[in-house]
Order: sequence, then structure tokens, then C-alpha cells
Amino acid sequence: MDKSYWIWLQIALGEGARFKEIIEYFGSIENLYKSNILEWKMSSVLTPKQTENLRRFSLDDTQQIIYDCENNGWQIITYDDKQYPQRLREIPNPPAVLYCDGALPDVDNSVCIGMVGTRKASSYALKVTSLMAKAVGECNAVVISGGALGVDSAAHKGAISAGAKTIAVLGCGLGTNYLNSNSTLRNKIKQNGALITEFQPFAKASKFTFPLRNRIISGLSLGVLVAEAGVKSGSLITARYAAEQNRDIFALPASVLDFNFAGSNKLIDDGATVVTSPSVLLEPYCQRYSTVDMSKMKTLEELLVQERDKGANLPKEEKQFTFDNIVQDRRERVKKTSAVLELKDNEKAVYDALDESFTHIDEISQRCNMQSKDVLSVLTMLEIKGIVTSTSGKRYKIS
Repeated sequence: MDKSYWIWLQIALGEGARFKEIIEYFGSIENLYKSNILEWKMSSVLTPKQTENLRRFSLDDTQQIIYDCENNGWQIITYDDKQYPQRLREIPNPPAVLYCDGALPDVDNSVCIGMVGTRKASSYALKVTSLMAKAVGECNAVVISGGALGVDSAAHKGAISAGAKTIAVLGCGLGTNYLNSNSTLRNKIKQNGALITEFQPFAKASKFTFPLRNRIISGLSLGVLVAEAGVKSGSLITARYAAEQNRDIFALPASVLDFNFAGSNKLIDDGATVVTSPSVLLEPYCQRYSTVDMSKMKTLEELLVQERDKGANLPKEEKQFTFDNIVQDRRERVKKTSAVLELKDNEKAVYDALDESFTHIDEISQRCNMQSKDVLSVLTMLEIKGIVTSTSGKRYKIS
């Protein structure tokens, strides 16, 4: 089927529309398009507004979208395309079209775990999410999240560090100038998986687009981990979608005294599975999916030991995460995030060249194409701002 018909349908009905019953009534999407307005009005499956929008748009309105995708190397995956995940087809309101930058993993034959949580995450939530994503990624699971700051970024980074596939479901169109501070990570995601969205190229993000994209995160997943969430957060919207789609819901326990981020505990009260180790996320699926290799599963302690830099000049007693210090840590984390968002020019270039493991200044200089003396000057300023940490041997990492 010509992709234009599906793009037309999505333009006319809007993202998130329930179109399956409409297509079934008319027999095919081509029949729907070729029907006249009287047939649309007489049908029992179209509202007056939908009828008007079907009349207002035509296949001609799809040509610029197709051109933009071809010009930028973005894939158009329609509902009837063989690449379209069957798992996503089965939800009540699947996207008519997915726009994809990268290579979409084989979702239907993979264990896909969604990981979501607050942008204003504590170091505790970020660390646990990253370790969980790394652990399941090493076992060949696919990690799915939303590409945003906070927990989303930690999930994607954890998967990438394991050499695993990861998918970011965006709440805006490809090519949109949104969240530039995360552009480096998004480039890594599409090299290790895909950026996908149902919003047409260059469509801007809004308070309405993110709740819509959340149903896709859960729809692609077998289970969704909520790492840290407020009682009225987008993460709980994803969990609600997961429940409606008959997906498993996992939750990371939070402090009962941290009232602003009590959403995770509310999920546990409602029956979500408590996650205290990475194996909990994969055990329900390992018998059904041969792609999962549980022999590679590590404990949280093994992962922490593995990533510890023995050459780093760090205190012998590393900071311990407790529920008592999480609230204060979150405040500090929010300040650091704000400082990162304000970076520009050379400071941003140097910061983007860093990661969470110590890197020598010469390699940092190569990554950002700057001379070492200039990089050293910038790193000094970033250390003063508290967003970069140094150790012996002229090595630096993100704080």
C-alpha cells in the first residue's frame, strides 16, 4: 500500500486516533480515501470533526513529509509495513505511521524493557536505572525510553554502555530543535538502535505530545520499569498505558518520606512488581524468548565493582545512597542539570565529549577537536561549576 494513504490518515485524524475500527468498516484505507463525504457522514465510525478533516486533507498534503524524510534519510514505517512491530499493532490506538532515524531493532523477537521516570531524578535513581539498563542490555534485551533528561538518559546510556540496542520514542518530530543538551546522546542512540516518533518531521513538542508518545513506549515493551516518579507524572501515564495494554509494571522503591516523588510507591501499593535486582526484569520472559541470555546476568554489586575505576583518586569511602540523603541529593542534581543546560560554545563541546567514566584530556581534546591547553581551561571552569570531576593522570568525567 502506498505510504501516502497512511500519512494522510494520520494527518487527518491526528496522532493517537483509534483508526482500526474505521479501516475495518470501509474495508481498506484506500476505500476510505476514495469514499465520498456522504459515505463518511453516513458511517457509524466517524465523528463530524473526523469527517471534516478527512475531507480537508488529501494525498497532496503528504508529499512534503515524504520529501523531508527522503532528504534526511529517515524511514517511514506505516501500519501495514512488515517492519512495523506486531506488538505495537495490538494496542488499542497504534500509530498509523512511525518515522524512524536509525535501525529499528527486531522488537517482536526481543525482550524489550521500557524504563521511565522523572527528569529531576536523584543520583540514586539515575545510578540504579543505568545499572539496570546495562544488566538487561548485556543479556541482549532492548531498552526503550523517551530520550529526555534524567531517568530516560540514564536508561539509554546504560544500554549503550552494554553494547545493547535501545529505542528512544520522541514526543516531537524528527529534526526538531528540541532539547539540544541531549543531542549527543540522541546521536549515540540512533547508532545503537533508533529514534522513533509518530509526529511528522519538525513537529514541535508540547504538553499534549508527551502523554501520547508514552503509549508507544509501553506498547513496544513487555514490561515497564518506573524508576522514580511523582504522583502526577508522565511516568505514571506510561504505567497506566502499560496496564491497559496488559504489560507488566515494575517499580523501584522510593522513600516514603519523599512525598513529591511517591508515584513509584503508589504503583507498588497497586500491585507493581518491586525491583531490587536486574534479574527481576527478565525472569518473566526468559523462557519465551531465546534471544535472552540469562547466563550473562550480573548482580548490582558485580556491576558496581566492574565500573569502579581503580586508578581514580577518589575517597576510600564512596558516597552511599540512603533514603535520608536522596532529597538533598536531588536538589544538588537539579542544580547541576540547570548548569549543564546553560553551557554554550566551548564549554558545551567539552562537556559533550565527556562521559561517566574517567577519560584522559588528550582523548577529550580529540573528541571535541580542540587543543589540550584550551580544553584544560574549560575543564577547570566546569569543575568549579561542580559538573565535572577530575582524578590523577589528567582524567575527567561527568560528576
